[in-house]
Amino acid sequence: MLRIGLTGGIGAGKSTVSATFSECGGIVVDGDVISREVVEPGTEGLSKLVDAFGARILRPDGALDRPALAAIAFSDEDKRQTLNSIVHPLVAHRRSELIAAAGEDAVIVEDIPLLVESHMAPMFPLVVVVNADPEVRVKRLIDHRGFTEADARARIAAQATDEQRRLVADVWLDNSGSEGELVEKARDLWYQRVRPFAHNLATGTPVHGAPEVVSADPSWPGQARRIMARLNTTCGHRAVRIDHIGSTAVPGMDAKDVIDIQVTVASPEVADELADDLLRAGYPRVAAVTSDAPKSDARSTDARFDRDEDTSLWHKRFHASGDPGRPTNVHIRVDGWPNQQFALLFVDWLAANPAARTDYLVVKRSAAQHHDGARYTEAKEPWFLDAYRRAWAWADATGWRP
Repeated sequence: MLRIGLTGGIGAGKSTVSATFSECGGIVVDGDVISREVVEPGTEGLSKLVDAFGARILRPDGALDRPALAAIAFSDEDKRQTLNSIVHPLVAHRRSELIAAAGEDAVIVEDIPLLVESHMAPMFPLVVVVNADPEVRVKRLIDHRGFTEADARARIAAQATDEQRRLVADVWLDNSGSEGELVEKARDLWYQRVRPFAHNLATGTPVHGAPEVVSADPSWPGQARRIMARLNTTCGHRAVRIDHIGSTAVPGMDAKDVIDIQVTVASPEVADELADDLLRAGYPRVAAVTSDAPKSDARSTDARFDRDEDTSLWHKRFHASGDPGRPTNVHIRVDGWPNQQFALLFVDWLAANPAARTDYLVVKRSAAQHHDGARYTEAKEPWFLDAYRRAWAWADATGWRP
């Protein structure tokens, strides 16, 4: 099962994307529909709203007068929070019931207007945000939904900002054009990314990034933060720490367009416990990869870290994203083991040593001629044997600590 979080500000066009995904075969769990369902006459939700805001929010027939509620709840931040505290838990419970009823091979599209505000983005393997300029949204709300300009602007102001939505968006769908253009964008997204992603999760197939080294992308750190938030939600207390590692973590460094993340755990057994949860989060396990290349202790001060003493200290578990739109490697290593510490050291060493970055780029570009991932890694290993000692010498000289 692949779960997609779909959101966007009021008037942005989210409903059009939701309908398109439904036509393509997605099972849409619509937050707006559920939010109406949980406050219908006779429900616990409506009773709680009346207790909080008074009978003036009811129509003569006993149903909820939504404009009356909105006029009260969106006039004051405390009242808006009260509204959310009543409705959100009820919506979440009903959403869980609908998802549980879907098949394991389903693609669930969770249409959640306040996904950002409710901090739900890290729960989804993919977050799609539909956006339009605020002035365009105001005009749509006035022309098509009967809002006054003041009401439209108040509703927009009460929701997350574009900047806040960008922070959680894996996909940003711009709806500044026609509805037909948005439908085409949504269909392209479904067939080029969503369906392949769902297939990869169903078959446990990881995505391997292109071998080419590309220019440093200023968006890599932001992408890594989204991935780490997702992994933190998935792993919870079982992760000692989660870090952006590898070349894309070094500011300004050219690299393969693959985000590397290290999840540090207390033991190999904990790493194995995470496998199913990581698959649901979008990261199938790569069973063939069980270890990093062992290296002799760079400082010869701890027999634990000597390659000849115990190569098991270089073992790891490895997962990779099933999302074709964001190749990601997830390395699960044990706290304090040499491979875990070196992954952290390597980023800081490269960031502090331009000459080392230059050397490594030459090696990476040469290794990139090998399109097979294993051969790419093998081609870099002779350089890493020396870099391992150089990096630890720098760590000792500078007092670096993980």
